[in-house]
Amino acid sequence: MLEPLRQGLPPLDPAAVSNAASCALPARFEAVREARQFTRRTLGQWDVGDRFDDVCLVVSELVTNALRHGLSPDAALCGAGEHPPVRLHLMRWTERLVCAVRDPSHDNPLPREADDFSAESGRGLFLVDSFADGWGWHPLAGNLGGKVVWALFRLRTAAE
Repeated sequence: MLEPLRQGLPPLDPAAVSNAASCALPARFEAVREARQFTRRTLGQWDVGDRFDDVCLVVSELVTNALRHGLSPDAALCGAGEHPPVRLHLMRWTERLVCAVRDPSHDNPLPREADDFSAESGRGLFLVDSFADGWGWHPLAGNLGGKVVWALFRLRTAAE
């Protein structure tokens, strides 16, 4: 899981992860609420300071995009199978937090040109870009396939 993430981030030592958590998400839009609840519970146990709301918002956007654009229309009918179609991973280092959402699609996540800022959809990656310190995506290989879209948050240390 960390190999694709490490390609686009500043050096992250997988052995130095201080906390990690993940959850499988069903192929239905209620999963966005489940992902937010999981994130709130997890971050409540980790001290992430003033980034709490930013992380929760970005997780909502990444999961929404995975469900809306990363699943085939009949994904809900196929069931989770051996590998759930969407999975949320949260990984924390001392000064960084990564949120990663895996989905089965091979399509690039592309921000839309936003002409209408009052529209109710189409701004997800714009919000991710605005609230995270960095984001990207990588295709996955092997049995999983698909891709992972990640967002990086820098965390303040006690000294700051």
